[in-house]
Amino acid sequence: MKIQNKKGLPFLLHRYKKRKIFIFLLLIVVLLIVLSSNFVWNVDIIEENGEKLENISQDIENAGLRVGTLKSKVNTKEIINKIRLERKDIAWMGIEMKGTNVIVKIVKADEKPDIIDEDEYCNIISNKSGVITKINAQKGTANVKVGDTVKEGDVLINGWMEGKFTGVRYVHAEGEIEAKVWYTESEKIPYNLTQEQLTGNEENKYSIKINNFQINFTKKYSKFEFYDTIETENKIKLFSNFYLPISIVKTTYKEKQKVKKQYTVEEAKNIGIEELKKKLDGKIENKDKIINKNINTYEKEDGVEVYVTYEVLENIGTNEKIVF
Repeated sequence: MKIQNKKGLPFLLHRYKKRKIFIFLLLIVVLLIVLSSNFVWNVDIIEENGEKLENISQDIENAGLRVGTLKSKVNTKEIINKIRLERKDIAWMGIEMKGTNVIVKIVKADEKPDIIDEDEYCNIISNKSGVITKINAQKGTANVKVGDTVKEGDVLINGWMEGKFTGVRYVHAEGEIEAKVWYTESEKIPYNLTQEQLTGNEENKYSIKINNFQINFTKKYSKFEFYDTIETENKIKLFSNFYLPISIVKTTYKEKQKVKKQYTVEEAKNIGIEELKKKLDGKIENKDKIINKNINTYEKEDGVEVYVTYEVLENIGTNEKIVF
């Protein structure tokens, strides 16, 4: 009989019994992995519908959840309560620990206007400046008429009614008020313009980051004179949720060049008009309510000043509680 192959831990240990340094380093690596499993090495923030909340990462860190924290020191309920007390734009928040990864799920709160109870007395005031085109006072007394010019804060429908026999009685004003409002954007387009454009040339540099200590493999500076810098960090993980305090940092330098452009008067006008129309279109929700577009251009020595105004029909009434 002849043994063809030997497998198993005893044979593996016998094979490496003379390679003590290798075994020693292997044990250190295993020990470091076991120790690192007690820490948080990645915080993954998931916001519902991709709605970004400003400074949420910083607020989570300030509440006590940051990379490098002992998992036993992370009190999820306390962190959630701290953030919910400080921020009114969060409807729900949950924290889940998986390995060395912490998943923070956030649902953004809808912004709701202040609602005045129907039993409370209120006026209807203007929330924008404009010219009244339609007014229908269903409850209350109209304070303006069609053709009147109003500014923000003016009372449109008073929250009281007067009868011959009942006298003055206060009500919760109701009604519809439509007005012409104006949105204006302006910009000056120079005839001579210097712009920065990407050339397509790129340079990549890599470094390794161990917790907050970074080791660069090459010089950090780029060979390009003008460039944009893009840095991406990929954390190393053994399994789907077992992150290590090690990451590979890739720094990309994209070369730019300065390009001089000259526009004619008509070209400058067209560029300005298109840019301003895009800005105004982004401000107005109902495009069907745009009744007029007014464009004015003024030629100067060094460029063209462009003004674009949209005339829009909008409901401008909002409730305001009557304080006695």
